[in-house]
Amino acid sequence: MKRIGDVWSSRGKSSSVDEKPQGEEATRPEPSSPVSGISSGATPAEEGAVPQAGAGLEACPHCGGLGYVSYDVPPGHPLFGRAVPCVCQAERQAAELRQRIRSTSPLRVLQDKRFETFLPDGLGLPPDRARSLRRAWERAQAFAERPEGWLVLRGGTGCGKTHLAAAIAHRLLERGVPALFVHVPDLLDELRATFHPEAESSYEERFWELREAPVLILDDLGAQQSTPWAQEKLFQLLDWRYNARLPTVITTNLPLEAFEPRLRSRLQDSRLVEVVVILAPDFRRGTPSTGPDLNLLPLLREMTFETFRDRPELSPRERDNLREALRMARAYAENPHGWLVLAGPYGSGKTHLAAAIAHVVASRGIPALFVGVPDLLDWLRAAFHPKSDQPYDQRFDEVKLAPFLVLDDLGTESATPWAREKLYQLLNYRYLAGAPTVITTATPLEHLDARIAARLSDETRVTVITLDLPPYRTPLRRREPRPMGREP
Repeated sequence: MKRIGDVWSSRGKSSSVDEKPQGEEATRPEPSSPVSGISSGATPAEEGAVPQAGAGLEACPHCGGLGYVSYDVPPGHPLFGRAVPCVCQAERQAAELRQRIRSTSPLRVLQDKRFETFLPDGLGLPPDRARSLRRAWERAQAFAERPEGWLVLRGGTGCGKTHLAAAIAHRLLERGVPALFVHVPDLLDELRATFHPEAESSYEERFWELREAPVLILDDLGAQQSTPWAQEKLFQLLDWRYNARLPTVITTNLPLEAFEPRLRSRLQDSRLVEVVVILAPDFRRGTPSTGPDLNLLPLLREMTFETFRDRPELSPRERDNLREALRMARAYAENPHGWLVLAGPYGSGKTHLAAAIAHVVASRGIPALFVGVPDLLDWLRAAFHPKSDQPYDQRFDEVKLAPFLVLDDLGTESATPWAREKLYQLLNYRYLAGAPTVITTATPLEHLDARIAARLSDETRVTVITLDLPPYRTPLRRREPRPMGREP
């Protein structure tokens, strides 16, 4: 059976499927690469291909009408001794490819996932979430009309990422553009299966198909089992396509900071990659599961940097401490990377500063989740109730994967083993992912769980602001005594 890669080598490396870029030599593989000596932008004759021996029509100057060529490569090269389809077969094989993609790829069970069936404004969403959904729909359509560069669709479970990615693939196939849609965990299983002695295709052939696809759509990147082998294969695939500027669509529910550094640097290159964040909740639920009861930020709308008082009653040292804390909090709000810990006694202004930071972040369109730690644990426990409409794992993931998270009052939660373990799992994930997080605590770090304290003490990722201040004192209004003997 002919493989998808049979026709792709004739299309050329390109930043879009319609244009051929300049400087192809810079993207050709090194001699140690599995496809060394082959440039998909050149004809086989230009790259050392020689016709296979045998009779055939003299219709093609490269293969003599046979339809296949072999390459003049040294022994040990993956293509040594192999017959490769000639470029003259491209049109016929392209038609076969499109039919094969429709019948064998995951698209066959995603036939209804089209732009026409997508709800670009969602169902009863707040304006900011509806805007993010419509923007993703518009950007996906634009990519389908002119597939250039990379498009990364990021959002929570069920927000519509896969629907839009499948819609892109359907639209491209309708236009005659081969678009390969693959689910990343399944893809890695397929690559592993190629090492079986009875596999229908070799690893090199399957990897070639993915690497040279005119348009590649990777669904659910980050959901795969993250073994060193899997990480390396995915990096090799995406690094090749990154250097070749080949059109690629990626969906993920992870923040970019969660990916290993080499891949993260590619995904954060704004010259090639457009990242579209979808703020919509799971379409199957219709409303955000975190809801107003968990996210306290709307209740703290008056806690902004503008309303933060200077407190003239403080000593000079204390006022300097307060002003430095305010300066550092403002700086973090402007560039929220890593973790910020606000430590100090109750009433010193920690929660006010944390809320002010979250308001600034939210004003830029980044979802900001502000939760009290005791409330969070109660909310997670409620998922185990028989009448809960949302499983625990889904609730936990919504907090774990929040683009920006504020944990208020760490250390006051019930110190049960379950609570300690859940908090550690949450914080450890965000620590490893480098996800922006603000934490307030009145508990000295050394009195926290040892594993959490170790994370908070890492000066390379965590900035600690200590508010060594007395609590705010709100003047009480004096009540005038009522005259004796008078009716109230």
